[in-house]
Amino acid sequence: MAIKVANNQSLTAITALPSAVSGGAMTLLETQTASGSATLSFTSNIDDTYDEYVFKFYDIHPENDDGLFQMNVSIDSGSNYNVAKTTTHFRAYHFESDASGLGYQTGDDLAQGTGVQVLINSEMGNDNDQNCGGYLHFFGLSDTTFVKHFISNINYTSANDTSTQCFVAGYANTTSAVDAIQFSMSSGNIDAGVIKLYGIS
Repeated sequence: MAIKVANNQSLTAITALPSAVSGGAMTLLETQTASGSATLSFTSNIDDTYDEYVFKFYDIHPENDDGLFQMNVSIDSGSNYNVAKTTTHFRAYHFESDASGLGYQTGDDLAQGTGVQVLINSEMGNDNDQNCGGYLHFFGLSDTTFVKHFISNINYTSANDTSTQCFVAGYANTTSAVDAIQFSMSSGNIDAGVIKLYGIS
């Protein structure tokens, strides 16, 4: 598929974004399945083996209506999730009723915040058929010179019956190696869903 841009040029659509951007092969390192889980924490397999790591989210379903899917990072193998982060967050949405919009989400970015980073900016629905899917891509987590950048792209069905796509990017402002990542909901548990961790060579 081609995407038309200025001056009649075109860009080829990339269907497998994380691996295509890096140019490397993806190796599955770990799979975690939620079942009424307060958190899903990845405390192993994140080291200097790979320069890039990707988390893929499949059918993440919240226990409660109006929950936010979120993450945080650790530099002490998960003893504490409190690394300062500076981030940006915007979204596009389309209601089943056909209203739509696009905008920056000032309430869901961080400016040296040590708390969780919201990956979806408005409330997920917990109807039986509502969920979210997407990915979170990290770069240079084991580097001890530079900060740690990440990009997230997730689509979900909201409690207000919208298809919403959230784009989050930023950096963990630490030169220590990040060795654990934790996922949670802002309200209630992660009722169901699968998160897979891949290393990119």
